[in-house]
Amino acid sequence: MPVYNTSVDALVVFAAKYLLFVLASIFVIVTFLSRKSVRNSILKLAVFAFALAYIMALLAGSFFYDTRPFVIEHVQPLIPHQPDNGFPSDHTLLGMVAAASVFVYRRNVGVVLAVLAILVGVSRIIAKVHHPVDIVGSIAIAIAATFLAWIIIKKIWKR
Repeated sequence: MPVYNTSVDALVVFAAKYLLFVLASIFVIVTFLSRKSVRNSILKLAVFAFALAYIMALLAGSFFYDTRPFVIEHVQPLIPHQPDNGFPSDHTLLGMVAAASVFVYRRNVGVVLAVLAILVGVSRIIAKVHHPVDIVGSIAIAIAATFLAWIIIKKIWKR
């Protein structure tokens, strides 16, 4: 078990590694407590948006390489990590897709989930495993993927 210099470090590590599980739990609870039609809509959108976001993130990562901060700064990150491409942040991407998928149907909860996803991203910056561009890129990809998925679903189910 690692020893952290401060309680702030421990909080950053918790947010960077585990807050995504809290976010996912809220997503699942809210989705399954929603009316059947809303539940099905959220799930349909989320599945399609996650798939699109994954493909978009792979493409973006192949075009843009961002060396992780701990490699550049020659410091130990708060979270052990491979010195690979930091763009985009997978944690932030997953959290923001979940938030955006819920936001379409349950705005208040979607905003709460978006704040949690941003906190995940910010904590990963503080932990020295991502740069701000990795987080902003993930947020943009997640929103674009969810919006595109929503448009495609609307067109398919309109027929």
